[in-house]
Parts: sequence; structure tokens; C-alpha cells
Amino acid sequence: MTDATLAVHGLTHDFGERRALDGVSFEVRPGRLTGFVGANGAGKTTTMRAIVGVLRPDAGTVTFGGSPMGLEVRRRIGYMPEERGLYPKMKVAEQLVYLARVLGVAKADAESRASGLLDALGLAERRDDLLHTLSLGNQQRVQVAAALIHEPDLLILDEPFSGLDPIAMDAMAARLRDRAEAGVPVLFSSHQLDLVERLCDDLVLIHDGRVVAAGDARALREERAGRRYRVAVAGEDAWRPALAGMTAVEAGPHGTLVDLDDGADPQELLVAAQAAGPVTHFSRTVPSLAELFAEVVR
Repeated sequence: MTDATLAVHGLTHDFGERRALDGVSFEVRPGRLTGFVGANGAGKTTTMRAIVGVLRPDAGTVTFGGSPMGLEVRRRIGYMPEERGLYPKMKVAEQLVYLARVLGVAKADAESRASGLLDALGLAERRDDLLHTLSLGNQQRVQVAAALIHEPDLLILDEPFSGLDPIAMDAMAARLRDRAEAGVPVLFSSHQLDLVERLCDDLVLIHDGRVVAAGDARALREERAGRRYRVAVAGEDAWRPALAGMTAVEAGPHGTLVDLDDGADPQELLVAAQAAGPVTHFSRTVPSLAELFAEVVR
């Protein structure tokens, strides 16, 4: 496949009188982990369902590799829904092999892949256990293994890290990174913003059914960093600049965050700080994902 980009364009969908999606557009590029971030009810799950064909949107298009999302394209997707859908009274490894076979994987390959995934996800000793006897976190790992078992060309995962302990999170993240490094576009939603910030190459931020920011994760944060500085003055925990065009947004023991208007000169800020005492820190700040999200949905 020469172009393995997932392209979502203009998705719109209403549930009765409530508009759940309002012109949602973004891309998930091959070989990159894309974090899909939004509050509960923002439209993440509805968008994912529209991508994989579980829900038919009222308007908009979804293509993968330039092709519409027909049946053959959907067979190449690894999808983990918000509501788990595996067989609770079936053995773990047996279930993974069965799902792989349904998707056209030869039996020997299916068995090999199931063993490899269970080992990588720390579930090798539970391969012959019935699914419902596993903890919710371990069931979550099996659900992700089910999405990976046929080595899909596209991964769509709705809250794959929910309920996992830190070790399981690391194992899960490694599997997703492996698939991305193999050229697969990976889209996953999560409320754990620190995890998304650590893992993701790209971001899609959605609020009230609209995409409010999308693109390279670092670039999105850098965009908002140009006019904010952190200044620390020795002995002045709550120092604030008294200059036009400069607003202190936070002051504390680690210094003061100052927003500068477009016409304000950072050098004037530095001079004012030096006049107040020895400057122990002066830097332009890049907002965290949590700060970025709070800003764009404000």
C-alpha cells in the first residue's frame, strides 16, 4: 500500500436533537501513534464507530489508503471498542486463534501469533484460562491482543489503557509502538493525558463534537509556547512584573508564569526581574498536554 493514511473528513452525526459530531476532520498518518483526546461525551467513541463502520454518519467520508471504507478495507482494521466484545467462557489462546482464523490467518500462523502476543503482554501463563476468570486488566490485555492478532494495517483502539497497572501499560505501549514502527497508523483514545503526551507523535483534540486542534504533538504545544515565560527571582516567591503587556498567570515557589502580549519584549521582562533580585530561572515554556487541552477547550 503506497498511502496508508486514514483520512476523516467532515463527519457529522446527530442523535435526535443533539449533534454528536460537527464536521470532524483529521488524518492518522502511517507509522505514527495518534492520541485522540476529549472529555466524556466529546465525540471520540462516535467518531471511532463511524471510522470502522459500526455507525453510519449523517455526512462526511472516511478513507484508508485513498479507498472508501468498504468491507475489504475494514477487514484490515484492528479495532478495540469501548464495550468489550470477547467470549467470556472461551479459553484465552483458543479465542485469539479463532478470531485470527475468522480473519483469514492460517492456523499455524494464528497459533504462533497468539503465543507471541500473550507472552509479550505478560499473559503466557493464562493462555488456557477462561476469559471471565481473568481480572479486568488482564481481560483488557486480551482485548488488545485480539485487535492485533491478524497484524492489521490500521489500528483503532478506544481506551486501550483503561484499568491497566504501570507494567501492563508499558507492555501495551510497546506493542502499539511496534505496530507504528512497522508503518501502521495507530489511533487510540485515552483520558490519561500524561500517557498520551509521552507516547504520541500526533494529537487530535475534540470538544463538543468538533476538532479544536490536530497535528504533530510537539508542534501543537510549541504553537502555544511562544509568548509564555517562567521567571524565578531569588527570595521572591510571588514576584509579578508591573509592565504593560505582561500578565502573571501563576506565581509560586518555582517562579512566575508570565504571558506576553504580541508587542511586549521578553528582554524587558528579564530586566524587570533582574531589578527585583538575582534571576535564578528565565525560559520560554512549552505547555503540557493538559494545559494545551484546557486552553483550547476554554
